[in-house]
Amino acid sequence: MKEEQIIIGGQAVIEGVMMRAPHSYAVAVRRSDGTIVTKGELIDSPADKNPMLKLPLVRGAVVLIQSMVLGIKALNFSAGVAYDEAQQAIEPAESVPSKQPFVLPPGQSGSGLPGAPSSSTQPASGQATAKMPGAAAASSIVLALGVNVLLFILLPLLITNVLFVYLGNGSIHGHSESSAWWAQAWAWLRAALKPIRPTVAFNLVDGLIRMSFFLVMIWSMSRLKDIRRVFEYHGAEHKVVYVWEAGEELTVQNARSKPRQHPRCGTSFLMLVMLVAIVTFSVVRFDSLLLNFATRILLIPFIAGVSYEIIRASARRGAQLALSVITRPGLWLQNITTKEPDDAQLEVSITSLKTALALEPGQAVPVSL
Repeated sequence: MKEEQIIIGGQAVIEGVMMRAPHSYAVAVRRSDGTIVTKGELIDSPADKNPMLKLPLVRGAVVLIQSMVLGIKALNFSAGVAYDEAQQAIEPAESVPSKQPFVLPPGQSGSGLPGAPSSSTQPASGQATAKMPGAAAASSIVLALGVNVLLFILLPLLITNVLFVYLGNGSIHGHSESSAWWAQAWAWLRAALKPIRPTVAFNLVDGLIRMSFFLVMIWSMSRLKDIRRVFEYHGAEHKVVYVWEAGEELTVQNARSKPRQHPRCGTSFLMLVMLVAIVTFSVVRFDSLLLNFATRILLIPFIAGVSYEIIRASARRGAQLALSVITRPGLWLQNITTKEPDDAQLEVSITSLKTALALEPGQAVPVSL
């Protein structure tokens, strides 16, 4: 199998899976009545028009941005399916206004592919329902980015700085007891946030705090019933990707026995980003909290590029052994972010991948091997 055929990725969504092939992507979502609705599109990559964007390190940032866009589209589609079902459950059937469905061109639905699995109750459908409002999706993205910058960049940096100020001086002094409370608080804050030039130890502590926040967030999410369903679809996605990479027929039976942890998972990528960041920020550092904070944001594309190259290299058989140690923490974390899927979830994942593969230009990647 060529490298282009190996690089297949995906993402779990609400009651479904998004699969990405080299030049296309597709989403398959199971409705409550058992039918599977699909949506597929070709990917118009900026790298196809500008060869500079295919250079090592640069291509990682491009892939990261494009993956975010596709992920948002997939989530929007699955949320739209859930939204329409919720509306139909509330309103009487005769009062529900008609909606113009999204219909894939003939032959481009997952249910129409050779060997595609059928739904547990009805054949898979190629129709999708209305999308959630774009303004709401955009607001969610902005809010999510803001929370992530606060939680995983700014807050760990400030906490680490306070710790190193305290450990370096033994205490943090403010004004005298006779001063007003606000003056004491302001003096304490200024002393606590006195810039500390980051060292390897500083960045290691910063990275550990960041990872701790990440692990607590992931563990807390895994306790929610709805999120557990998404994690089960995450496991289904990985199992089906393993079937494809092994060159086996895309069937539920073949997918059952595959592992649910995958070294090229986005979870592994995030863990790797944190490790690369520790090294990078130990080299690029300033005697200014503001500059160190700005650096942590501005160097995100570079860190993502390095991490992408490592993850990409892990897909090559010759490099898997050497990189297994680096990707191991991400595999451990996937014990939380993936759960064992059932056959119906595997069926959805297979439908998504077959739909994406069928859209590949000129049948560059065969639907089945």
